[in-house]
Parts: sequence; structure tokens; C-alpha cells
Amino acid sequence: MTSTLPRHAGSDRDDLRVLTMGVEEELLLVDADSGRPRLNSTDVVAGARDTGLDLQLELSRCQVETATSVCTRIDELRQELRASRGVAAAAAAAAGSRLLATAVPPLDTTPPGALTDAARYRRMARHFGAVTDQVICGCHVHIGVPDREVAVQVSNHLRPWLPALLALTANSSVTAGADTGYASWRHIQWGRWASGGPPPLFRSARHYDDVVAMMLDAGVLLDPAMVYWDIRLSPHLPTLEIRVCDVPATIEETVTAAALVRGLVSTALTAVHRGAPAPQLEAERLEAACWRAAREGIDGYGMDPLTQRPVPAARLLGSLLAHVRTGLEETGDFTSTRASVRRILRRGNGARRQRRALAASRTAADFVAELARITAEGCAPSAPPPPAR
Repeated sequence: MTSTLPRHAGSDRDDLRVLTMGVEEELLLVDADSGRPRLNSTDVVAGARDTGLDLQLELSRCQVETATSVCTRIDELRQELRASRGVAAAAAAAAGSRLLATAVPPLDTTPPGALTDAARYRRMARHFGAVTDQVICGCHVHIGVPDREVAVQVSNHLRPWLPALLALTANSSVTAGADTGYASWRHIQWGRWASGGPPPLFRSARHYDDVVAMMLDAGVLLDPAMVYWDIRLSPHLPTLEIRVCDVPATIEETVTAAALVRGLVSTALTAVHRGAPAPQLEAERLEAACWRAAREGIDGYGMDPLTQRPVPAARLLGSLLAHVRTGLEETGDFTSTRASVRRILRRGNGARRQRRALAASRTAADFVAELARITAEGCAPSAPPPPAR
């Protein structure tokens, strides 16, 4: 729920190849035997700090958050994510936990006393009550768009593609040891926050600010950092923050999501500077499309952003790749991103792999071990964390 990335370097329409990006991953701490959430985030944060990695505390004491520095190349982002997950996993193990990249606790619900002891979180709990009794882990991709007027127009252009990003990264099909029937149970849980979900269409940055001010007056927000829309202007960074994704199961999926998001922003910037209007997609249609993505992920149907008719999820992701192709080609990332999407469709995203692991595991420990193995795919457990910038 926090944003901890350092300031992004400016980027403008004349230099799209260096659109900056950064990623935050919220990760879960569980007991290795039972799979129940472990409320020892402060110990894990302290252990990681001893190795030079600054993890962040989250709303629940069974969560930690990693944040990359500002990156311009996908390979650079990948290396930082590999190091951060690897060090976080080692710190979790040293504190007696397992680190899982799952968007909800797979073998339990929120345990009693899970709230992190911080003044802001205590205030949230008093104001919002049981809504704060949840453990959900997302992935937030920041793209440097320093002009707020342009940023809100980019947000308008990105809105129709939120369901495709959610379907690709869905990673919360199992909770309390049972299949929820949804690929992204996190998305359904997130809907309890009145400030969550797809953002409105905005006429201008002032319109954006007016809506936020109204929500503050209504008590829906306690502060601007509680704007939980799936796309928002970062409250303290010159970035557009895309928050729709479950925390992906693997580094490959996180990198793929970040590449697609940067491609979407690049494509939207081109449209904005050409004066092309954003699709006027009604909130009800977009919310329905997000629900369908959360329900079926990559294993069913999604809603075509133009026709709003159901299409196979694989075709929806093909349309997304076609939409962002020029932007990805400008940075040299199209071929690798297309190959990665195809691998995810073939092998399965986190939701599919959770279901497969649940069916194959004889004990809770077996299930936790498999999810921990998936979390560590492509990580660098012995690598030092990225240098502070």
C-alpha cells in the first residue's frame, strides 16, 4: 500500500526510449510447515537491512515490500528484481519464515493481531474497521510521466487494458486451503476499498484533484496516499503508477508486466500527442471486464477492449501485444516480451500453478515448498542487493 521508489528522472515525448520505470512487489511471509501467515515482518526487514536491502513494512505484519531503483532497461530491472527477491527470501528463511509471491494467503486467512503497529495503520483500522483485516499483495509499476496533465490523459488511454494485465498476472486462486473459483481473489478482496478499482475518466489534472478532494471530504480517503485506483498519479513521485496486477508468481512475469505497462504508456503518449481521444469506456463495462479477468485469468475468456465482447484470454493478450508493439520495438523489448507472454500462456500464470500445486500436494508443507520454489524461479539468492541510488 506504500510507494517507496526514489524519484524518477524526467522523460519526454522526444525520448521515449528512456521512459523510466520502477517496480514494487508486496510479498507474503508464512510458516514453512503450516503455511499460515507469520507475523514477523520486522525481523525480516531487519535481517535484509543487514545485507544492504531496504524492505518496507506493509499493512499486515506478514508482508514485506521490495522496491527497485529507477530503471531504463528491462535487463536492469530484471537484475534488481532477482537480487531483491533473493535477499528477501534469505532474510525470511533466517527469521524462520518462507517468502511467497502470492497475492493472498493460500492456506489461511488474515490472522488475529496482524496489523502493523504504525500510527497511520492504526488510524486506518479505526476509520475503516474490518476492511483493514486483509492480506493482499500487489505489484505496482511506476512509469516516469512528469507532466500531470499528460499523465491523466495517459491514464484514460490505459483504462481499457487493465483487465488484460490482471488476467496475465492473476496469482491468488487459492486461499484458506481451497480453490476460490477465481484466478485473482485479491481483486475481489480489493473491491472492499471504496477508493480501489479502475479509475474514472478524467478531463484534466484539476478534475483528478477535485475527485480526490471529494473523496477526502467524504471520508473515503484519509490522505492522498490512500487513492487505490488501478492507475493513479503517484502522490510523491513524478510517475504514473499502475496497480492492477497481483504480485506475479515469478520474476519473469513481473518483468513481462512491467514491459507491457511501459509499452502501454509509450503507446498512450503517442496517442495523446497526436490528439487522439481516449476510448470512452463506461465504468460499468470496465468493472465487468475486470471481474471477468479476475474470475477466469488466462484460462477462460476476457472482454475485448474495443468491442466489449468475450474473447479467449490468449486472443486478448495477443491484441495487447499488437497494441503496444511499436512502443516495445522502440526499446528493443517486443520479441522477448512476446515470447514471455507465450510461455506464460503455455506453462500457466500463478493462478494456474497454485491450483496445480494444491492438487499435487499431500501436505501443507509440500504446498508451501512448491510455492516457495516458484517464487524463487530466476532469483539470485546469493547476489547482493542493488546499490542505493
